[in-house]
Amino acid sequence: MSSSGHIVLTSHSRPGSNHFSPIHWGAEDARVRGPIIASVSTPSHRNVIGTHSGSYSVYRAISVAAGHLDPSHVPDLTNTSPVAEIGPHKQWFDAKKIVSFDPWGHLVVDEFQDHLKEGFDIRPTIAITQARLKLMEMKEAIAQGRLEPDGGVLLENGDVNVTKIAIDPVWHIPGLAERFGVDEHAFRRAIFEQMGGMYPELVTRSDLEVFLPPIGGITAYVFGNPDNLSNPKVKLACRVHDECNGSDVFGSDICTCRPYLTHGIEICIEMAQQGGNGLVVYNRKEGRALGEVTKFLVYNARKRQKGGDSAAKYFERTECVAGVQDARFQELMPDIFHWLGVTRIDRFASMSDMKHDSIVSQGIQIKERIDIPDELIPEDAHVEMEAKKAAGYFTSKTPKSEENLDSVVGRKIKE
Repeated sequence: MSSSGHIVLTSHSRPGSNHFSPIHWGAEDARVRGPIIASVSTPSHRNVIGTHSGSYSVYRAISVAAGHLDPSHVPDLTNTSPVAEIGPHKQWFDAKKIVSFDPWGHLVVDEFQDHLKEGFDIRPTIAITQARLKLMEMKEAIAQGRLEPDGGVLLENGDVNVTKIAIDPVWHIPGLAERFGVDEHAFRRAIFEQMGGMYPELVTRSDLEVFLPPIGGITAYVFGNPDNLSNPKVKLACRVHDECNGSDVFGSDICTCRPYLTHGIEICIEMAQQGGNGLVVYNRKEGRALGEVTKFLVYNARKRQKGGDSAAKYFERTECVAGVQDARFQELMPDIFHWLGVTRIDRFASMSDMKHDSIVSQGIQIKERIDIPDELIPEDAHVEMEAKKAAGYFTSKTPKSEENLDSVVGRKIKE
């Protein structure tokens, strides 16, 4: 990589530097709304703050620095189009409904052909493909008679056919500030200061209303025909799941994350087999969006405290370490449902009131809530479950009384 040339700061606009007027978020036509141009190959074309690929943008920068990637590279988007049609839905045209990603992000090649031909580096922020899931829990469900292969959704060998959707975050700053009920200037300043001054445009460029933050995005898994997701006559089962690498991938037993996830998948398969749809929304929000380091510190604090890891003090230790019990802010989570055109969830596999209330507050109906069966709860995870039940999380069981929570204790740290 050549180090010659001047570094151009983006803190302030330069006359004639931008080819586009501000983005018209919520417009009914993609071209009227305008493309999201976050690429750095031609700085004068940019009309947003930040760049593509979220947290992976740092790796792209390293690739450029190491000479492995040409900084002027523009993706060849031939044959990358979605395998399923999503939208547009009427929810896309309400600027308040979807504020955390670009609803047109998968239609870049179709909607902005003219711009692409003119040399504008416009990149998709949503990709839709097909996949098969291989989960030992689905094989067990078949062996135990809970699921039956149908040759379509669920195959004889336990594989599951799904449509898979990846979404990168694209924030409409005025919409986010309004969703959280805060002043936009204060919102911009807080992000700028708490990120160590990484994006000065947040406080110097009020004309730029869209920000691509360096965070993880969303993956949605659709069971059944995705064309039916917006049809209110077709029933929908759903699991909204926030990332937990330790449990989801490695099977750590201190929480119920993987069991709840696979239970949700099983419910989604059943609904799809009955002619409905299943939907799993997987959000990259590790450790309640506090991070895995913080989560492991909390584990240590819980296990080492006087009296051991008890349900009575479950939430207290997180707040002592992180300063807050939860930073996931489920207020943004319903955007995915608006994007898919979903207006009703018939079976919702979650005990979280924060998730439930955020969805319902956005005008999406939830008919039935489903908690995790007792037999799927790992032994060490009873601390978490009893603490949540006592705190008012949804359960079909009777929560333990406050005086009995101290009796629910997890393993010692070296056991």
